[in-house]
Parts: sequence; structure tokens; C-alpha cells
Amino acid sequence: MTEITCKLLVIGAGPGGYVCAIRAGQLGIDTVIVESTRLGGSCLNVGCIPSKAMIHVAEEFEKATEAATGKTPFGLTAAEPKLDLKQAVAWKDGIVQRLNNGVAGLLRKAKVKIVHGKARFRDGKTVVVETETGPKTIQAEAIVIATGSAPVELPFLPFGGNVISSTGALALSEVPKRLVVVGGGYIGLELGTAFAKLGAKVTVVEAQDKILPLYDAELTGPISKRLTALGVEVLTGAKALGPTAKSDGLRIETADGKERSLPADKILVTVGRKPVTDGLGLQNLVLDMDGRFIRIGERCETAMRGIYAIGDVTGEPMLAHRAMAQGEMVAEIVAGLPRAWDKRGIAAICFTDPEIVSVGLSPDEAKRAGHELKIGQFPFAANGRAMTRHGEAGFVRVVAQAGSELVLGIQAVGQGVSELSAAFGLAIEMGATLQDIAGTIHAHPTLGEAFPEAAMKALGHALHI
Repeated sequence: MTEITCKLLVIGAGPGGYVCAIRAGQLGIDTVIVESTRLGGSCLNVGCIPSKAMIHVAEEFEKATEAATGKTPFGLTAAEPKLDLKQAVAWKDGIVQRLNNGVAGLLRKAKVKIVHGKARFRDGKTVVVETETGPKTIQAEAIVIATGSAPVELPFLPFGGNVISSTGALALSEVPKRLVVVGGGYIGLELGTAFAKLGAKVTVVEAQDKILPLYDAELTGPISKRLTALGVEVLTGAKALGPTAKSDGLRIETADGKERSLPADKILVTVGRKPVTDGLGLQNLVLDMDGRFIRIGERCETAMRGIYAIGDVTGEPMLAHRAMAQGEMVAEIVAGLPRAWDKRGIAAICFTDPEIVSVGLSPDEAKRAGHELKIGQFPFAANGRAMTRHGEAGFVRVVAQAGSELVLGIQAVGQGVSELSAAFGLAIEMGATLQDIAGTIHAHPTLGEAFPEAAMKALGHALHI
């Protein structure tokens, strides 16, 4: 059995893990990273990146279809488009491969040793990795658990056949004529919207009484309207029961308690994600847990000295950029640097049509925390750039303390607002006030102009509404 010793061992090469390893290598720390599948984790290989690629394909196909049917308001016409989904998937896979190779190159540049295999804890300092060439024992002074998450499988709708996860949806060779999406959260609606644009008849089944339950009704309203325009049927308060007798659809219980069968060529199950910890040997450690997730402190430390956990394996919010920030911080802590981080500046983005961005506290959250508020909201219907992009739906909203005018939260819904997340996050991170935002000159014509306008509205003097 091969034995390896190092100062830092990172288990999992997803966004959090590989960033942690790269930063540690930059700081001169002897680092080993272990990955059982492909570098980049779920986000790069089967999640964030490939889903956005397919969302882009769907957007371009919809534009071409509108041009072919003469529905564009600016006089553009074109021939009827045709989609080769296999080619689209191959294009998506090519992007993933380039990024995958890029991660490998960055790790090598930082002098990080890469070990491919399945890791299992023997104790708090020792991990055994089963590789193709046999087991390797790795002893480390510090260990970071960054094993990520995987789609939740419903016991009465196991993955296989016409029941698929988000991973399966991104590898289809043809667009299903009828797609039923179980789960009205961001993953289900992002993919459901994309397939609706590609020509599928989509039905969304959500057990709660609203879609995107983590967002307020003002933010989700434009999305509901867009889903209706795309012909997507949304059934809220509905429960999935299992496949039909012939496995050609899904049985559900509707909000009024009646049973209904939904015909489907594919059933996409997106009801959440679970931490990847099976086979990791956590029973050989003494960690505090939050259900199946690993409990951590403000510096991502676990209950055992020298063991850290980052990313999805630690619970919500399950966001790649959260994992990256945690990974960078932990590497610097291991190097002896004083570090901490503030989760208030983490942006949550839903890549639906239109998109949603939320940073910091929503109005309801701020009220529950006891704050008296000033709230400013500016519609994209009054923004010149939004009008020229045919994306007037939505708004930017700024939530601030009434007395100090400190900005507590920023939300937006609209086409392309994901790119505003950087400005929103920076404002929260830097402790901006309404005057700071209103006094910052934003270029014209851009969507970003809605940001200071919303701050001005909260101050009582919006200029363009």
C-alpha cells in the first residue's frame, strides 16, 4: 500500500475543493486533493455550467422560432429553425471538457498532487483512497471535506427509464414531447423553462402552494407570467404519487385531493439535493451533524480539530460561489492567516426567464429581524436598456434600515439581472448606505441604472418614475 503524507488533504475536487487546494498550493502548503470522478465536481460537470449552456441553446432557439413566426416586434424574420440536440449536447460537453482541463492545469500549476479514487476516513488524520492501481494511505495534518451533494431520489420514483435527474436531463439526445417536472424550485424551473422553449409540453408539479418558495411573490410573479406565456402548466399544492400503470406518465394528487394522471415521455425529479457522505467513513470520526449535513463553525471548522468541511456537504445555501469562498478561506486559515467571512454577501441566483437575484435580507426577513425599513423599487419598464432588449419585465428593489439607511438586502427580477449580482454583493459586503448607491454613477444605457434609481426611490427622489 502506497503511503502519502501532506499538510493538507482536500477530499472532493468540486468548486470548493479545487479552489481550496489551489489557494493552499499558492501559499506553499503541501497539498493533496482526492476526487472519485471528474475534476470540477457536480457544478462544472453536470450542474451549473452545462445547465447554463443548455439554457442558452433554448434561448437562441426561441429567438429563432419567434423570427420564423414573425413575432419579433422589430421586424426580424427567418426560416423555421431546426435543433440537433445531440450537437447541442456535444457543444455543451466540449465547454465542460475545456473547463475540466483548466482545473487540472491550475492544480498542477499550484503544485497540488491529484489522486483519483474513493476516499474513506480511517481516523481524524488518516484517509485510505481506493485507486485503480490499489489503495493509497494519506496522512495529513489538516483535512477538508468537500464532497458536495447529489440529487434526491424519491423512493416511489427511482431514477431510471423515463424518470431522470437534472444530470439525465442535460444528456438527452432528443427533446421529450411531454415533460413533467416534479419540484418547482430553481433547478426544476430552470430546466423546465429551457425544455418548454425547445418545444416540449411541460407540466410542473410542486407540493407547496407556490413555485420558488424561497422567494417572495413580487419576485416570482414575472416568472409565473412567463411560464404561462410559454404554455407551461404549473400545479401547486400537488403531490407526486408514482408512475402510471403503464409507466407512460405520473400519477399525482391535486390540491383539491383528486387523483390525476399526467402523460409524460420523461419525468424530471428535482426535489432537492443530499450531501455525498456514503462510504466516506464518517462513523470513524466524531463530528456534529445537522441531519445528514456536517455542522460547521464560522471558519468551517467541524467538531474535530484539524478537520474542516465546506460547500454543499454542510447544507444550505448550496451554491458553488459559497463553496469557493469557504475553500479559499480554509486554505488561508491552514496557512496561519487570520480569516473569517460573512455569508450576508452571498448572492442567490435563479436562472429562470426572467432571472432572479437576491442578496442579503428580503423585506419580510428584515421585518422579522426587527428593522424599520426604507424600501425602494424601480421597474425595468422605465429602463432604456431593458426596453431595447425587449426585457421590460421585472424590477430592482433595495431594502435599507430606516434610520441609518444601511442597505440590508437587494433583490431583482428581470432578463440578465444575474450580471448585477456582483454590484449587489459588493454593496452588502462594503456596508453601503442608500446614499452610497444613489451617489455612484452608473453608465447609461445599462440595466445597472435601475440600482441607483431604486436607492433614490427609497430616499424619496427617484428621477425616472
